[in-house]
Amino acid sequence: MPASEQEMSCGRGPHEDLIRSLKQMLPPESLLTDAEDMRPFECDGLSVYRRLPMVVVLPDTVDQIQSILRLCHTLQVPVVARGAGTGLSGGALPLSNGVLLSLAKFKRILNIDPENAMATLQPGVRNLAISDAVAKYGLYYAPDPSSQIACTIGGNVAENSGGVHCLKYGLTVHNILMLKVVTMEGELLTIGAETLDAPGYDLLALMSGSEGMLAVIVEVTVKLLPRPERAQVLLAAFDDVYKAGEGVGAVIAAGIIPAGLEMMDKLAIQAAEDFAHAGYPRDAEAILLCELDGTNAEVSEHILAVRKILQQSGATEVRTAASEAERQLFWKGRKSAFPAVGRISPDYYCMDGTIPRRQLPRVLRQISLWAEEYGLPVANVFHAGDGNLHPLILFDANRDGELARTEEFGQRILELCVEVGGSITGEHGVGVEKINQMCTQFKADELEQFHSVKSAFDPDWLLNPGKAVPTLQRCAEFGAMHVHHGQLPHPELERF
Repeated sequence: MPASEQEMSCGRGPHEDLIRSLKQMLPPESLLTDAEDMRPFECDGLSVYRRLPMVVVLPDTVDQIQSILRLCHTLQVPVVARGAGTGLSGGALPLSNGVLLSLAKFKRILNIDPENAMATLQPGVRNLAISDAVAKYGLYYAPDPSSQIACTIGGNVAENSGGVHCLKYGLTVHNILMLKVVTMEGELLTIGAETLDAPGYDLLALMSGSEGMLAVIVEVTVKLLPRPERAQVLLAAFDDVYKAGEGVGAVIAAGIIPAGLEMMDKLAIQAAEDFAHAGYPRDAEAILLCELDGTNAEVSEHILAVRKILQQSGATEVRTAASEAERQLFWKGRKSAFPAVGRISPDYYCMDGTIPRRQLPRVLRQISLWAEEYGLPVANVFHAGDGNLHPLILFDANRDGELARTEEFGQRILELCVEVGGSITGEHGVGVEKINQMCTQFKADELEQFHSVKSAFDPDWLLNPGKAVPTLQRCAEFGAMHVHHGQLPHPELERF
């Protein structure tokens, strides 16, 4: 449930000195102060949390970003950086007396170096635009979140996004070489190098997934990969969702690492088929999409091996995409699953936890039991190969108490992920959505280490405060109340 005004507000009215100074350093069109102009920035993809910022700035240059951050640091005004707003954990939720720093204008591809297989980009470049720009060199950028048509590379780094091909090619952190970032004090730093490794501490990995709490990303250098000689997808249908889960483990146990290994249950299959007309079997209880890529010879060998494994695991049908067009259609259905489910329910709550693959049947069974207990349908769509679950809980926020029940259901799923040896997030981040579950996953001394890292980069806690890392006080309150329904105070924000 959305946090209350008392929780998420920082208490003061607009800061006159701040507004006056911003007007001097930015052109009028780059400064938004009217409520209606700022409305598009009030939330990210997790729209149940909403808050109008005090002011929105849309700088054109890195120098302007540095000046804005220096000013805010001097005046002790918090700042929230925002990319495309496609995040799903409330990580870009603004503060009512803070600055919302939009990077929407930073959308240029600065350099493509095909000989060294890298590209340098501004943070507002869309994920899919990278692969489109380098396709003529026979290259592509591997991470491909389902929102890749809209999400930006800066946000991908901030959340350490993955996608359907992360099983073989890794998350964002495995596909970047160098960052340029601006600290809260306005200092421009270069992290990493245009090589496979850089001396010193691995700050590149630290910055990946830091959710805008350590610095503002202003430039990203990514690795590019040669397009494989061949890529082909198998679609396997199952009459039992647990057999499909066991089939995932069997493929990996055989020593085969698919480029992608995705799973959808019946509700998700039917919604996606109605939306994308991908040719999915509507009567199947679950399907697996298994993409194999590489040379012609190895793909042919692996196609036969995986087909046999899935049949032995109980698949009722195994189809191979007969053309590149059909391969793309199979993936279109999977990548359209989220909007497709949005057509069959007034609202849905997208979860994001990770589990060991061997626990997949157990966790699916428990989610099914809870769905019956809460009377809330669940469409399961997930990166089965790396254990990243995306259960979509269907609900209607207009029904009294249903949002609170949905949130409680989601909380139990995340706590189950931790119980079986997994994590509360795989790629969506913590933001404000899962901040209480951080208290479940981590102990007090571990949280204190997170606080130390945050303080090293941002001693005054002005960058994206109240997100991702809870205070020990908050965890104590969460332990006492546990089922919070969004109503716990945010002591992280009280100082503002």
